[in-house]
Amino acid sequence: MALSPRNNGTPTIQTEKTEGNQLFPVFLKLNNLHTVLIGAGNVGLEKLTALLGNSPKAKVTIIAKEFVPGVRALAGEYEGISISQKAFVDTDLDDADIVIAATNDNQLNEYIRSSAHERKLLVNIADKPDLCDFYLGSIVQKGDLKVAISTNGKSPTVAKRLREVLDEAIPGELDITLQQMNELRNSLSGDFAYKVKVLNDVTSVLVEKKTQGNKNLIWLLWGALVFAIVVTIFTLWNKDPDFRTYVEGINPIFYYFLGAGFVFAMIDGAIGMSYGVTSTTFSLSMGITPATASMGVHLSEILSNGIAGWMHYRMGNINWKLFKMLLIPGIIGAMLGATILSSLEHYSAYTKPFVSLYTLILGIIIFRKGLKTGQKRTTAKIKRIGLLGFGGGFIDAVGGGGWGSIVLSTLIAGGRHPRFSLGTVKLSRFFIALMSSLTFIWFLGSARWEAVSGLVIGSALASPIAAKISNKISAKAIMMAVAIIVILISIRAILKFLGVHVL
Repeated sequence: MALSPRNNGTPTIQTEKTEGNQLFPVFLKLNNLHTVLIGAGNVGLEKLTALLGNSPKAKVTIIAKEFVPGVRALAGEYEGISISQKAFVDTDLDDADIVIAATNDNQLNEYIRSSAHERKLLVNIADKPDLCDFYLGSIVQKGDLKVAISTNGKSPTVAKRLREVLDEAIPGELDITLQQMNELRNSLSGDFAYKVKVLNDVTSVLVEKKTQGNKNLIWLLWGALVFAIVVTIFTLWNKDPDFRTYVEGINPIFYYFLGAGFVFAMIDGAIGMSYGVTSTTFSLSMGITPATASMGVHLSEILSNGIAGWMHYRMGNINWKLFKMLLIPGIIGAMLGATILSSLEHYSAYTKPFVSLYTLILGIIIFRKGLKTGQKRTTAKIKRIGLLGFGGGFIDAVGGGGWGSIVLSTLIAGGRHPRFSLGTVKLSRFFIALMSSLTFIWFLGSARWEAVSGLVIGSALASPIAAKISNKISAKAIMMAVAIIVILISIRAILKFLGVHVL
């Protein structure tokens, strides 16, 4: 059945095909009701925790012969909880409003259900959907906002996973919006229709499709820019001999790094990591010193990560709380690492194999991540975000890469949402790359600018596409291929340092 408005605004009943979830969701004021919970084992503890988690002032009477310690502990913390250690009898429901049975005795559960129905009470029987009048759904709460999830009793595990996704996706700041909307509603004068109109106008921004229009405009501008550059170069090449002479006079290394920057940025956008390690490995193989390689990587990442971070911001992929916890420690670690590496620039012949060893380790890490792509994560969510940011920033500056491989991998492995983790890491990377670059420039003063400019331009051209394709293609094959290439090149550099002849 479904409600359909008539022309005069009065709802009518419209028959539809009944299928799917037929449950009607309600939110109960348990603070004003008396809930009777029969059973105080682990299942009873789970039910009691759910009740108190949503309604801390709920009035609950618990009836059971035996109690697990957790139930008694909760009963001691909440005033509305009373305990009755005895066998259940039907008169225990005489003053009940809601009944929940959490026993492992099927006959007792049937008896509880029969007693409840005699008193026209709603009853929930744990793990027995067919005996239930209602279910306890998974709950997502952000202040006054509460979202209940039901799978029609088919899979509590799916409901739990959906709760985790929504809890990560819905920002805590939404509660501030609710409070502001409440204040606005209370301040409005006029009839009901006027208030509805004003509130609809205010909240329409939440559903308008302006973001898609902005995305299309971004792609149009970027495409126009690339087209203009290509046409300009083609025209000048054919009509201006001086321009052709100038281009032919550019060090070929610029074009190598231009192509490498584009490819590495595309890979980074697909898997959320490896730009630093691939660029550094490539730079070292081209004869660039570690400090200069790291400076080139970070200079190129200012623009590319700025664009990617802004794109992720426009797509709503930023976890601002996580961003704040990563930013300052990450900057401090990056500046410290850049200072130490710059001071060792004159000893680059000795530091280069150590950086190659580092990229070898990162290659192995990426390879292992590739093997585990798509597998269930069991690691507990990481708590020391500041320490992770500091370590990631420091190692990234010293090794010319690793922020994504270390920070993003740790966040995702710790159970954080991949899309929000990727967007947050990208945006924070912009500021970390900026401060690392300034530190390198301050201490080094010069660099192989033909290589640096190639990386900057190549990665910048790829950034909008890279942000767009993130999480949309299978990353496993790319991660495995990148890891193998990085490992082989790193081993080659180490063997050359040891005097072993390699191709």
